Amino acid sequence: MKINWFPGHMTKAIRKMTDDIKKIDLVIYVLDARAPFSCVNPEFAKVIADKPVIFILNKSDLSDTEQLSNWIKYFSRPNALCVLLDSTQTNSSKILIDKINLLLSSKIKKYSQKGVVLTNRAMVIGVPNSGKSTLINNLCGRYKAITGNKPGVTRTTQWVKIGNNIELLDTPGTLWPSFDNQEVAKNLAYIGSIKDEVVEVTELCLDFLKKIKERYPELLAKRYNITLDGQPVEILEKICNARKFVVKGGEVDYERGARAVFDDFRKGRLGKIILERAEDYNL
Repeated sequence: MKINWFPGHMTKAIRKMTDDIKKIDLVIYVLDARAPFSCVNPEFAKVIADKPVIFILNKSDLSDTEQLSNWIKYFSRPNALCVLLDSTQTNSSKILIDKINLLLSSKIKKYSQKGVVLTNRAMVIGVPNSGKSTLINNLCGRYKAITGNKPGVTRTTQWVKIGNNIELLDTPGTLWPSFDNQEVAKNLAYIGSIKDEVVEVTELCLDFLKKIKERYPELLAKRYNITLDGQPVEILEKICNARKFVVKGGEVDYERGARAVFDDFRKGRLGKIILERAEDYNL
């Protein structure tokens, strides 16, 4: 199975972001904390250029926090900060206001000495379903950006004002035209950044179960009350039988089982999991 998904609106989105970056002081880069490396879109490097960046390891409440310290180090660099966040928690995103002011402090100071109160403009970017719009709504304290638990909800850019001196530009979740690294593509599909409708969900689930069996076997066994002996297809069959996912004639409904496994993972019911560790990439 080769994964590729690049709807037409994403081409327009990248083109628009490239134009809009000229009006931007800072970039807020939202990453899913369960797959930080895979959420780094190589197309965004051209867009960001030399702008200051705040990397958000969002959905950190769903991730293996012991592994995140290495990712914080990786994304923290000159002119860039990295923050752990669960943007579904009320007011959790307020920390970003301080971080924006910190990264832009020299520019703010320069203008304040002239008696000018600067409006700081930040572009919010990320792959689909990373939680950009939820983060913006958290900052606003009300619903200004459209949210959803599937990729591709935000299709156009939208300016949102935060307080008196910060404006955010919400952008569509955007992937890249082709995936040379299919492991990255799988990770994005696991977290829901690629639509389930464009992949063979049962086959994808077998790859997912293999990875989770290697790294979090205790979570898998506990969630479904099963033993993990056998190949991934046998484990999926055990899950289906445990949940009584069978069709007429007693046949196992593998697809229903696969969708249930992904739903459990994406909503945190499987446990705190990170799909990528810094050592996987020699970082």
